[in-house]
Amino acid sequence: MRRRAHRTALTALLLAAGATACLTGCQSGQDGDSASDGPARSTVSGGSATASPSSTAPGSAATPAGASASASAPDEPFAGLTGAEISERALKATTGARSLRMTGSVPDDESGGTIEIDLALDRRGDCAGTMGLNGQGEAELIKTGDTVYLKYDERFLRAQSKGEPQADTEALVSLLAGRWTSMSADGADAKEMAGFCDLDKLLEDAGGSGDDTPTKVTRGKATTVDGKPAFTLYETDGSERNTVYVATEGEPYLLRFESGSKREPGALSFTGYDEPVPAASPSGEVLDLDGLTGTSA
Repeated sequence: MRRRAHRTALTALLLAAGATACLTGCQSGQDGDSASDGPARSTVSGGSATASPSSTAPGSAATPAGASASASAPDEPFAGLTGAEISERALKATTGARSLRMTGSVPDDESGGTIEIDLALDRRGDCAGTMGLNGQGEAELIKTGDTVYLKYDERFLRAQSKGEPQADTEALVSLLAGRWTSMSADGADAKEMAGFCDLDKLLEDAGGSGDDTPTKVTRGKATTVDGKPAFTLYETDGSERNTVYVATEGEPYLLRFESGSKREPGALSFTGYDEPVPAASPSGEVLDLDGLTGTSA
């Protein structure tokens, strides 16, 4: 059970890294659009973009009806840049971050379900957040220093224990539900997950090796993502088209990624750039799993 829960967490982090990597193949891709798209706007709020100029996301202001401008308008984001050039800037800014927070859903190949993730992580290897599978409970995760802390709710434990003997499930729930546990980050059970809490590793993967086949990147429209000004890029690879939203104020960070793949659907939002990660050790009683013997959580 412990290994199964950890493998699910690992899958989420790996897929999140893969989503960030959507920027990688764009740098040398040929841009199919000119840099003359008008500044039409839409809004995004944890979902897909809405093309209506009167739509608003929380905290955003709608563009006045009928507003239009030429490509040379001073308020047009990334004026004169191709989609590939914008993508290159976003990649540089995102991979230069000291910390970030990922929120959204990604597919889990092992279960065929969907992993919900809300995780902040930094270059020191610290992380804090929650993960769930198919809406069936969640697990809280903290890694700070050399220790990994996990707390499972009862729904999560029961869902992950399907197929196990009832007595084993009840014993597991009684032992772990709602209780913080700890493991050494260097231990066999936690080492891989601890490694993927490291932002250095995630962003290294996002940077890629340079061997990826370039994909076609085209410019979209100005929009907002949860109230933050952004610009839309479309990454096309064969019949699949992913959507990327890049910040237009401050650093051109990646704000959101929406997969266009039927095989690997999902969407992730990226916030909290360069903000402290709340990875403090839990207070109160913590169960040391490394000190237990014969426990198969």
